[in-house]
Amino acid sequence: MATTDLPNSRTEPDGSAVVRVLSYNVRSLRDDTAALARVITACAPDLVLVQEAPRFFRWRKKLARLATASGQVLLTGGATTAGPAILCTLRATVERTEDVLLPLTPGLHRRGLATAVVRFGAARLGVVSCHLSLRADERYAQGGMLLDRLAGMGVAHAVAGGDLNERPDGRTFRLLADSLQDCRTAAPWGGEYTSTPTDPHQRIDALFATPSVEVLGCGVPDGHPGVTGTDLRAATDHLPVLAALRIPAS
Repeated sequence: MATTDLPNSRTEPDGSAVVRVLSYNVRSLRDDTAALARVITACAPDLVLVQEAPRFFRWRKKLARLATASGQVLLTGGATTAGPAILCTLRATVERTEDVLLPLTPGLHRRGLATAVVRFGAARLGVVSCHLSLRADERYAQGGMLLDRLAGMGVAHAVAGGDLNERPDGRTFRLLADSLQDCRTAAPWGGEYTSTPTDPHQRIDALFATPSVEVLGCGVPDGHPGVTGTDLRAATDHLPVLAALRIPAS
């Protein structure tokens, strides 16, 4: 349960920006989309890293409708990345986006990365949404590709997150946490476990930040003002991860 307030989004006098980032597996919007929109809205994120966005008939319209209902706009991703997407508020100035499809292993689901570089005033931030493989060897390779993508974005500060399909003691999770900050470990806030909403017992969804980013708090927004247990259980089959980050001015 959230016991303290998470910092609100704002721009600091030194040009740095406090940014709220939400990571959420939305299960192709097959559940209660009104509850999903209420959860996102209550979290007041500047960026939403989506996994399992709609990928088939009228997928853009469905994703745009969710964005509108939750005070966001569709930035990038969806079917073009095999599921990951990024939503943002109008507070973000978009420099560029790139949708990346990762190598396909025959017989397994195609995976991809939704990526963007955005600005919040003088603070410049790389952003990546991911959904890693269910198979351990492919997942580990994809973790390395994610780190390579972050390193090649040409930004000093970045956040990456998504459904890792792995707990913190797993090899891929550790690979990411060795190079990046595991935001939940850096500044615990709210709940820990993201799966499942009806029986939270494991943390398989996470947000990571480059060492230059200050993590002000991160966790499942259970008990956050406006977020109800009823909505969390109805929205999708994962719980979201919300973080407040301070991004230095570039």
